[in-house]
Amino acid sequence: MNTVARLNDWMRERSWAIAMTVAIVITVGGLVILETGRQRIAGEYETALEAKGATVQLGTLAAQLAQLTADESTFLLTKQQLGASGFCATAGKIRQTSQQLDAYFRHRADSAEQASFSQIAWLIEARTGAGRDALQHAAPDVDLANCPVTTAARPVDIALVESTLTLLRDNEERRAQHALDASRTDQRISTFVAGGLSALNIVLFILLFRNLGIQFERQARVQRQLVTQQEELDQLVTERTRQLEALGWHLQAVSENEKTQLARELHDELGAILTASKMDVAWANRKLKDNEPVISEKLMRALANLDQGIALKRRIIEDMRPTVLANFGLVTALRTLGDEAAQRNGWMLDQHLPDDDIKLDEQTEIALFRVAQEALTNAAKYANASRVSIGLTMHADQVALYIADNGIGITPADLRRTHTHGLLGMRQRVAARGGRFDIRRGVAGGTDIRVTMPTVSTIKPSGEAASASSARSTDSPPVTAPEART
Repeated sequence: MNTVARLNDWMRERSWAIAMTVAIVITVGGLVILETGRQRIAGEYETALEAKGATVQLGTLAAQLAQLTADESTFLLTKQQLGASGFCATAGKIRQTSQQLDAYFRHRADSAEQASFSQIAWLIEARTGAGRDALQHAAPDVDLANCPVTTAARPVDIALVESTLTLLRDNEERRAQHALDASRTDQRISTFVAGGLSALNIVLFILLFRNLGIQFERQARVQRQLVTQQEELDQLVTERTRQLEALGWHLQAVSENEKTQLARELHDELGAILTASKMDVAWANRKLKDNEPVISEKLMRALANLDQGIALKRRIIEDMRPTVLANFGLVTALRTLGDEAAQRNGWMLDQHLPDDDIKLDEQTEIALFRVAQEALTNAAKYANASRVSIGLTMHADQVALYIADNGIGITPADLRRTHTHGLLGMRQRVAARGGRFDIRRGVAGGTDIRVTMPTVSTIKPSGEAASASSARSTDSPPVTAPEART
């Protein structure tokens, strides 16, 4: 009695583990049965499909034999090359179908069916050879080069061939039907096993429900803690993002004001120095031109160097502060920029710009101009292009800039690189004005850049950046700096 009691206690204490073990064993066994049944069903279904395919091919072969006889009769009546060509084409199709069926019967059929088809194949080959000989005899000059060459040529009883093909076709039909019936039986068995496994899983779920409830409660507590921590992290990320945005606006304002101040100093101070130096050297050259030709030659070279320095100073100032944009507007600035780039790089230029200038706020015009400038610079450095297109369209509340080239095209790896400062700068400049920047490989090659921006930007500085920007704007208006080259 004590032994029975201990056994009962042990069973009650470990009933959950026992139920799990039994359920696992039954589930694994059922899965093995299901997998075996699935493989058997797949094999039977494949056998049925192959038998159906062989049935169709046998029917096709019978139809091709009838067509062969018809083509032969047509030629014998008309003696035209068209009939002979049809006969040869049909003979080629018959040989191809026979080879496919021969491969099937060698791998799938029994020895009797294989022997029957081999005999039929030989008779069909003989029938084809006899037909070819008949065509050659009826018209010796007919072109039969495209007809298959046969090793046998003799009269054949077509009725015997057709009856044998019909018999083989019926056998394949029965084979396919038998495979389908076996497949249905296996499917019913698999359905029964699946139902049993489902019932077992339901019982198992009932046994596990109580334990799962405890686990769910524990997970809910952990989830609440994770949500609290996530909210704290989100708040921290939001705060850091606002600080970075403010810092970005501040740095942009500082950079633009510094470049504006530098452009002014270059124009006023360096320009005055270079101009005064040029005037003094020119005066000295005039005085010494007749008496000191050697010194005059040196002074002429000095004048040329001063001219180059003045031109370089103008280009630097123009890069820092595009005067053509400020004086003549965005359309003229883009047209001038495109013409200069095309002339410098030997491009064919397609411009699709408005005839009249369009009115935009200053920062939007500078952003679009700098994007175009950076895109043309990249095309000159990397694209190896011969044709470049520039387009600008104006809508009700948006302006769109389009730049494309026919060069080697940008690659996905280039788009994923994080150190391409030129692309990053263009994206940030457009995003800062509430626009959209899209760069992709062209359909016919090359690179396409599309920029869409609102006509009046709704993006405003925040925090410290706004204060810094407002404070510096009292000195001079900010001018957007050129992008770093990629």
